[in-house]
Amino acid sequence: MFSVLKSGGILMIPIVLCGIFATFIIIERIIYFISLKKKSVLFREKIAEPLKLKNYGEVLEICKSEDIPEAAVIGKAVYFRNTPISVQKDAVNAEIDKQVPKLEKFLTSLGTIANISTLLGLLGTVTGNISAFGVLGEGASMGNPALLAGSIAEALVTTASGLVISIPALIFHNYFVAKVDKTLSEMETSITELQLQFLKKED
Repeated sequence: MFSVLKSGGILMIPIVLCGIFATFIIIERIIYFISLKKKSVLFREKIAEPLKLKNYGEVLEICKSEDIPEAAVIGKAVYFRNTPISVQKDAVNAEIDKQVPKLEKFLTSLGTIANISTLLGLLGTVTGNISAFGVLGEGASMGNPALLAGSIAEALVTTASGLVISIPALIFHNYFVAKVDKTLSEMETSITELQLQFLKKED
């Protein structure tokens, strides 16, 4: 395997680095979203009864104790529950904007890696073909076919390696973006239901 990667030339160094960083980001985000889902389920169970009883003080305490975006957003909505609806919406939207970077952490980097890996592979194709044509131009291919084979190998290995990294990175990038959108949508639904509850008159 090492000999194959070595045949790709110096461009394999940044391509391999891209692969390492992409792997780290993908694993980190998978663990994060799995953990977030579990914490969100437990959080909703904790606040269900206090919300039903309109014990908003307890809800605020629970929100402060939970380190997840949904808790911060709901906590903000509960805190501003006695203000005009326009103020509530502004406060909630500001908190959502504050929490979005936590959900989108590393996603820009992953998308960049997906694009760069493809371009690095393409660059390797170009440099490998240039070397191959250089060998042919010198008339050395008949005397030393190893030079021509090495140049072709550089072009093919860098291209393949770039795609092997780029394709999974792009797939996971789109998957994580969809997870972020779904999480935000669920938060907005929860906030809307909560605000409707605030508007109901006390029994």
